[in-house]
Order: sequence, then structure tokens, then C-alpha cells
Amino acid sequence: MSMTSQTPAPSSPSSAPAPSRALVPAPSPCPPAHTVPAFPPLRVGRGGDRLRRALRRRRRAASAALAVAAAALAVAGGPQAQASRGAGPPAAEPPPPVRMVSAPVRIADAAAVRLLRPGDRVDVVAAERAGPPRVVAEGARVDAVPGPEEGAGDAGDGGALVVLSVPRDTARALVGAGAVARLAVTLC
Repeated sequence: MSMTSQTPAPSSPSSAPAPSRALVPAPSPCPPAHTVPAFPPLRVGRGGDRLRRALRRRRRAASAALAVAAAALAVAGGPQAQASRGAGPPAAEPPPPVRMVSAPVRIADAAAVRLLRPGDRVDVVAAERAGPPRVVAEGARVDAVPGPEEGAGDAGDGGALVVLSVPRDTARALVGAGAVARLAVTLC
């Protein structure tokens, strides 16, 4: 066991050994060290406390103002009580209720009447030979649609009876229009 050391052989006799290069350190990923300056200790909550206290005071003031206003309205009785005592403008009286009556009306088209059910809303149109059609009743509620077994169904002239719930003045207009014109209905 012999150990021989081998030395590298120069590649050419004319080549001189290369000068040694100084090693440059690689840049460090960390920044250079600095000293931390001295600073006074932090007091957390001191600056924000003033703002919080100011907001609480405002909330309390707003709450107190609303409570005083509510108490004043409760003692005074509110706007309705003031109007009834004459302190405010006079209240408008509601219009008197419209009295509805049942009006039996003969409609010229019996097939259209068969489409109607109680509770439907219809417009009644009068068609006269002399002039354009005109609306006699708007939004009339269908009360009943008598069938042929009740003796009010299809008549010999092709019409059918329907009972409408309308105001008294409209009932008069329907009866008058039915005497001189053919009546038709449109569903609302």
C-alpha cells in the first residue's frame, strides 16, 4: 500500500501560473445592522379615549333630546289630538260610503257571459247603431251569473243575464243603455 501523490502537470511549458484573485464577498440578503433609536414608551388608549368620550357625550345628548321630544308629544297627545282640539288645520272628513246595488243586465253575447264568475271585474260597453261605442260602467263587480236552469240564461235574441254590483247612478245608466243599445262586457 503505497500512496503516491500526483501533482498536476503543466499543460504547456510556456504557460505561467495565473495570478491569484482576491475573493470578493457575495452581497448579503440581510440589511446592515443599525442601532434602534430611543423612544418613550407607548401609552395605548390615551388618544382614542378622548374621541370615544366625545362620541358618548353626543350620543347621550341626542338620546336625551329624543326622549324630551317623545315626552312632549305624549303629553300633548300627538298630532291627532291637536287637530281635534282645533290647534291644527281642520281634518278633511272622509267621503260618505258609496251605496252599491245589484243591477241585472242583459249582455248581447251569451258566450262572453259564460266566461264570467262571481267576483270578476268587468267594464260594460254600450254599442248603438247611430254612434261610437261608449263605456257605461267601469270595474263593475259580477255578483251572479244565473244559468239557463234559473230561467235567466240564453234568450231567444242571443243574450244572457248577469247581475252586477254597481253604484246606484251607474245602475240607472245601465238600465237606460240596455233599453236602446246592445251591451257587451270586457274583463278587467
